Amino acid sequence: MDAGSSSSPLHVVICPWLAFGHLLPCLDLAERLASRGHRVSYVSTPRNIARLPPVRPDAAALLELVALPFPRVEGLAEGAESTKDVPFDKVELLWKAFDGLAAPFAEFMRAAEGRRRPDWVIADPFHHWAAAAALEHKVPCAMLLLSAASNVAAWNSRPWSRSEHASSADEQASTAQELPPSSEPRYETEKKVKMFTTHAESGMTIVQRCSLTLQGSTLAALRSCVEWEPESVPLVPTLHGIPVAPFGLLPPSIHGGRGVSTNGEQDATVRWLDTQPVSSVVYVALGSEVPLRVDQVHELALGLELSEARFLWALRKPDGVLDAEILPPGFEERTRARGLVAMGWVPQISILAHGAVGAFLTHCGWNSTIEGILFGLPLIMLPIYGDQGPNARLMEGKKVGMQVPRDENDGSFHREGVSRAVRAVMLEEETRSVFVANAKRLQEIVGDHELHERCIDGFVNQLRSYMK
Repeated sequence: MDAGSSSSPLHVVICPWLAFGHLLPCLDLAERLASRGHRVSYVSTPRNIARLPPVRPDAAALLELVALPFPRVEGLAEGAESTKDVPFDKVELLWKAFDGLAAPFAEFMRAAEGRRRPDWVIADPFHHWAAAAALEHKVPCAMLLLSAASNVAAWNSRPWSRSEHASSADEQASTAQELPPSSEPRYETEKKVKMFTTHAESGMTIVQRCSLTLQGSTLAALRSCVEWEPESVPLVPTLHGIPVAPFGLLPPSIHGGRGVSTNGEQDATVRWLDTQPVSSVVYVALGSEVPLRVDQVHELALGLELSEARFLWALRKPDGVLDAEILPPGFEERTRARGLVAMGWVPQISILAHGAVGAFLTHCGWNSTIEGILFGLPLIMLPIYGDQGPNARLMEGKKVGMQVPRDENDGSFHREGVSRAVRAVMLEEETRSVFVANAKRLQEIVGDHELHERCIDGFVNQLRSYMK
């Protein structure tokens, strides 16, 4: 038996935030624990659970998908249960509904006492009510950090407890001063100040949510490992006094993982790639959560055209925009010989694994960053929101790619900058060779299956150590 199942099995409750960038890695973690013989209750909402991919057969018997009823909130569309369903300017309504999950989660914890008491609750930082329910039932809580250790090191510099109830202008200004230092561009800092200090419909800031969850946690669970971030993981043995336990990167399976085409020959994008030369195509995908504005889409499109590189673009259309308006006039006709734009679902893992793909133009979400490096692809980076900017700077520091140049004040970018970054990573041999070599070096870490299995086993042992 492996180290993670060497004594009586655990019962672990996992609570992911309502975004697929959290739901999917949490499902992966749940499967890895269940495949070791531990019972896992994965808690979300009905529609999110219905949209999850099938559970791995070796984990299905011990992985329970728990659907909590999602509260109705005026102004939130019927069936809107994730950030993918809600326009960015309406996300506060999602927060408000999310807080309404506190009562059904408390009831779930009470009912679990009568069946098999949970040994741990693992909750995203926003789940202050999950940490509170765990404390009420004397169950330890682990705050889940689906982020780089370098970001956690930056968070460690912020006095969370002082920001817990920030509401006045003075306290909000203090919060702004606690944000990461000058390596962060001004436009990114201003976005974070707004994100951290906005109450709006939900009546609670992100800082308050995270602070309350942290106060109710025994442990912080980190999606990283020292092999991947040797300069940062040793800097975060604790997060504001609680131990930090890395559990590895959760890299997807190259064969049969999430985002793999089940019938590749029938998929138009994979079929198109089959006709392209080896390592000749830039795969462009900026996530499904926060789409670019139309003017930004146009600059990106014209930059791809200007670069003269081959490309496959998985494009998410902003809400309320007509198909005829999303791309510059005549763009698809002018680039038809070397480019393909797909506006529906695409099998991202199958695409990244394809021999025709030679670089990945990404928003640098942590999932996409790990997936790109898993296949040894150099990165062209265009971060949009949240931790994507720090992730891009981390990857740029490792010399695996280049960011698209941005205006320091407003974050705008232009076609010439897009073209310059694409050409440096994809077409100019002197710079490309450096980026490829470094991406291949990191690929050895991300693709080391035994390393990440040991990380999970070590994480389980750390969970056990608090139960003695």
